[in-house]
Amino acid sequence: MKVGAGVTVLKENNSGKYRHEIKLLMSKAEYVTARTRISAIMKRDSHSLRNGDYFIRSLYFDDLSHSSYWDKIAGVSHRKKFRIRTYNFSTDVIRLECKEKNGDRIRKTGTSISLDCAKALINGDSSLLKADSSFVTAEFLSLWGGKGLRPSVVVDYVREAYVEPLGNVRITFDKSLRAGISGVDMFDDNLLMVPVYPNGMVIMEVKYDDFIPKHLSMLVSSVGGEKIAVSKFTTCQDVLNNYKPQAISL
Repeated sequence: MKVGAGVTVLKENNSGKYRHEIKLLMSKAEYVTARTRISAIMKRDSHSLRNGDYFIRSLYFDDLSHSSYWDKIAGVSHRKKFRIRTYNFSTDVIRLECKEKNGDRIRKTGTSISLDCAKALINGDSSLLKADSSFVTAEFLSLWGGKGLRPSVVVDYVREAYVEPLGNVRITFDKSLRAGISGVDMFDDNLLMVPVYPNGMVIMEVKYDDFIPKHLSMLVSSVGGEKIAVSKFTTCQDVLNNYKPQAISL
């Protein structure tokens, strides 16, 4: 991955507060209609205002039993997954994050790590992470040693984001979702990434705190698209498994 000079580091909500999340999978035409309606009443988030649509790449981890994958497939109500995340091809700031889902709510916590630490984790070495005292690191290391947590699949996409302060609503359109099929080194410029939705399908996500304003609720209800529960992680893991079916034994 090439380092982006002067790229603004993009951070999402990392307060540790549980938030509601709704996902819709939509066609290109449905996306254009939804985007037109939403952009008329919501502002682009601060990151988008500075950078336009931005690029997100994540490396997801799973244990030897593939618990994160199978818990999602089984619909386990309370589950967690860990990832390393970067933005806009920059390695200036790299985040180790835990995304936790409890029922219909999600929360994200994380900590910044160095490029050397991230590369060491990719190569199976967690020693550089032990200097970090955050809770998310402690939990990650516990799973690393106790359940064999290791790199699983690289995921990337382009995000378009809108915000509404009332209810702390954030609506995003994630486009050009791709899965890594040639390895787990998210910083490798030659990593082979393949499209998950060759027909251009877009994932719309709606996140909010305790309530969503009525006009936005009605707008979300009016747009096309199929409400989905599948995560980008499991979707991209399935793509990888089609290339490497031995990755998860069925």
